[in-house]
Amino acid sequence: MKGGNVFKTYNVKRNILQWKKREIKMGYVYLYTGNGAGKTTNALGLALRSVGHKHKVVIIQFLKWWKNTGEYKVRKMLEPYYEIYQFGRPEWVSAEKREVVIGGKKVKLKSLENADRELAEKALEFAREVLKKKKPHLLVLDEINLALHWKLLDVKAVLDLLEDLPKRRTDVVLTGRYAPKELIDRADFVNEIRDVKYPKKMVTTKGIQY
Repeated sequence: MKGGNVFKTYNVKRNILQWKKREIKMGYVYLYTGNGAGKTTNALGLALRSVGHKHKVVIIQFLKWWKNTGEYKVRKMLEPYYEIYQFGRPEWVSAEKREVVIGGKKVKLKSLENADRELAEKALEFAREVLKKKKPHLLVLDEINLALHWKLLDVKAVLDLLEDLPKRRTDVVLTGRYAPKELIDRADFVNEIRDVKYPKKMVTTKGIQY
């Protein structure tokens, strides 16, 4: 019995030390990648949960510009805890020109331009400012993985950002397919999302897909 009490006391002390170390550590980094749908949706779920606790959330969307999405339209309703910013030119872009079906309509994807690189760099610089001045509880860098894959950003610049997070404060979520190995190694939590089953015809339901 006495030995059991000693073991219990040791566990309590060890847990307290672990929590103290955690208190001075930077926030966690969560990464969602893979070719399946739902990476941004996962990030938005974390954002909603944070807002529910009256935590400050800032979402920065790389390569995105369309403002008819639920996550953008809700911004006024969730003030002052929720902010969202887009850094994409008003075109559907890809690494190469091709035609896809979006919302049941054929859309020609534009090839990347210097403007896309400039906007991506501007978004990353804005993220630095947000971390320094606003120190949100949650920072979402949406589609940053794809921006890196398309060489619009330098992976070292992103890693430097993640090494300079406000202590005891900000968790970061990174989304987008084709996450580079360097980010996968850096993240604390990594989830790969893949499609198991989906209809042959593309589904775009308001409030679900956008």
